[in-house]
Amino acid sequence: MKSDWRIAVVIPCYRVKAHILEVLAQMPDVVQRIYVVDDACPQDSGAWVQQHCVDERVRVLRHTENRGVGGAVVTGYGQAVAEDMDVVVKVDGDGQMDPALIPRFVKPIVQGQADYTKGNRFYRPESFQSMPKLRRFGNLALSFMTKFSSGYWPNMDPTNGYTAVSVKVLQALPLEKLSRRYFFETDMLFRLNTIRAVVRDVPMEAVYGEEVSNLKISSVLPEFLRGHLVRSGKRYVYSYLIRDFSIGSLYSLVGALFLLFGALFGASHWLHSIATGIASSNGTVMLAGMSVLIGVQFLIAFLHYDVGNVPSVPITDALD
Repeated sequence: MKSDWRIAVVIPCYRVKAHILEVLAQMPDVVQRIYVVDDACPQDSGAWVQQHCVDERVRVLRHTENRGVGGAVVTGYGQAVAEDMDVVVKVDGDGQMDPALIPRFVKPIVQGQADYTKGNRFYRPESFQSMPKLRRFGNLALSFMTKFSSGYWPNMDPTNGYTAVSVKVLQALPLEKLSRRYFFETDMLFRLNTIRAVVRDVPMEAVYGEEVSNLKISSVLPEFLRGHLVRSGKRYVYSYLIRDFSIGSLYSLVGALFLLFGALFGASHWLHSIATGIASSNGTVMLAGMSVLIGVQFLIAFLHYDVGNVPSVPITDALD
């Protein structure tokens, strides 16, 4: 990597007092700044770090009220922009993310191969199998939904919080609009796609210790489902109706019209047959069925186009 690139690390802190000092002690020399964001932690993690950490690279940032992991990371991003950093890496403070991997995450950005990198715990079967079954199922389901809402079809493990991003890309994003809680990583991917940033997965191992997650599936599931639905719609409108009108736009519109017509036409005649006891003609059935089939085929063609429309040219250099 180029030695003149200024690399910062953001560590959101909430109930990680038992692990944070060990995480800080493992930070590699390639890092110039470490932003410890005390997100109104009830354990007062910020004060704990100030009292026991002598690393001059560490800066403690405090929130007077809890803003969630996304809010804490955005605070760190803002400080990195203010201090003219080049790349910002986000690492959790619970010890599940090995700081020694930071050069691996930064390298594709420094070499101009990506604008944003994120961890992927699904590369190796052994790592995937070590993941608790509930997390395994949840991550697979979320990965599939995120492909639709973000447009990054080749990427997996979207909720992985080990990430790195170019500061120039951060400056092009509406950071104030990012989700502040557990939907943060997924929302970040959606925002990155709106500016056509290149995202690359970085293989890493899944590590699970004795720490207790603050994430409760029952409480965040409605938020995730609603978030994916809304962002899928926004991405389609922005990418295929506003920013560009491509063959993919035609596929989707024609497919939707045929499918809607076939479904409504067939349903109306089916209900009429039930009410009158008179069976619909073969031509009516064929017209409804063929319309639905044609609509599905066009939508499959649109999906194929969307999969091939993943951003492939990094934009960091173009943002100079």
